[in-house]
Amino acid sequence: MATNNVPSKPRRAWRAAAALLALTAVAAATVAWLAGLGPHTQDGSDTAAAQPPGAATGETAGTTADKTASDAAARGAYLALAGNCAACHTARGGAPWAGGLAIATPFGTVYSSNLSPDAQTGLGRWTADDFWRALHHGRSRDGRFLLPAFPYPQYTRVTRSDADALWAHLRSLPAVGQANLPHELRFPYDSQAAMAVWRALFFRPQVQQADPAHSAAWNRGAYLVEGLGHCATCHASRNLLGATQDAAALGGGPIPMQGWYAPSLASPAEAGVADWDTAAVVALLQTGRTPQGAVLGPMAEVVTRSTQHLHPDDLRAMADYLKSLPQQTRKPAAAEAPPAAVMARGLAVYKDRCADCHGAQGEGASPAYPALAGNRAVTLTVPTNLIRVVLGGGFAPDTAGQPRPYGMPPFGHELNDEDVAAVLTHIRHSWGNQAGAVAPQAVQGLR
Repeated sequence: MATNNVPSKPRRAWRAAAALLALTAVAAATVAWLAGLGPHTQDGSDTAAAQPPGAATGETAGTTADKTASDAAARGAYLALAGNCAACHTARGGAPWAGGLAIATPFGTVYSSNLSPDAQTGLGRWTADDFWRALHHGRSRDGRFLLPAFPYPQYTRVTRSDADALWAHLRSLPAVGQANLPHELRFPYDSQAAMAVWRALFFRPQVQQADPAHSAAWNRGAYLVEGLGHCATCHASRNLLGATQDAAALGGGPIPMQGWYAPSLASPAEAGVADWDTAAVVALLQTGRTPQGAVLGPMAEVVTRSTQHLHPDDLRAMADYLKSLPQQTRKPAAAEAPPAAVMARGLAVYKDRCADCHGAQGEGASPAYPALAGNRAVTLTVPTNLIRVVLGGGFAPDTAGQPRPYGMPPFGHELNDEDVAAVLTHIRHSWGNQAGAVAPQAVQGLR
């Protein structure tokens, strides 16, 4: 009689489970290695990083140390403005730097942390090494992986000396006892294992390298735009796992969960400034408005809370860098002519609601009301920002250079989806504009 050599079902199940466990162990070890679990010394410092300045010694040690700390804190306060740090780490109506701001992401809600020097709820027990580790490696004091809603993929470029200055500034703030709120992320995005995989795929600590082919000013601009300014956080597209794609290109993309589109900074059809005078770029960053255009939405907050406070030399450096970005020369295809009925409806709404400010021919009335004819913010392929402005109003930043900016009132409570779509279609296809029609469904999706 022939024997049956096929293993029994329990034995096959045991072998499959053992193989699965072995694969899991190998995968975990690989992820741990790729995520960089081992480049740190026991105290959390980076063995490859420059160490913080040592304390002064000698008869003048106290005076010198106090002055050094004061200077570092002042420089750190300026750097915090360049990074717009307080915007995320201050909840509306809350104490400055105490965190608690809810940040919506496609994976759930993240709450910003308390950066005040409170020993129990803030950074009071942290060291300069701990803070450097967070900026450069995206890891907390206890070694946990930080969520990339904190833009350490850009902050990793911040130098150790600037990180120490930022730390000195944070240490000088009033301590606020406010416990951090737990994040509300969906599984598996709330796990450290998921963060390890994400980091293995999308994050490597970096050091900003000066490009000898460019000037010191250009390199300073690159450092501010790519690092502290973390412009790619908004002005770069993201993949399905939330990682920025081709961050250095600043090619634009939708801002997750905010209902705004960050236009490409490398496209003359969107927000590229290669053909602008440097002074015009500086003015836009400093005041929020120039004859060439104005900022609205999330960028208005950036100008209000950050760039208007920067030194003109730094703004010129940023302008030099932005003007040098390789330009996307591909032009959007010409749109088909919208139906005559839609254009007629849009014209009627425009005459009733828009023409008094923006002119019968979309010519505007500078500096109060921007022209709509030939306005590239109007002809963006993605009409998201236009819809948001009509529904919720458009408000330029309040800056020292523009202390009483003109604004546009909201019309979302007066116009239905079809009216908004029609008037925007009319504006985008009149006076030489050749952009595509806006669908009522797109308006409904942003209400």
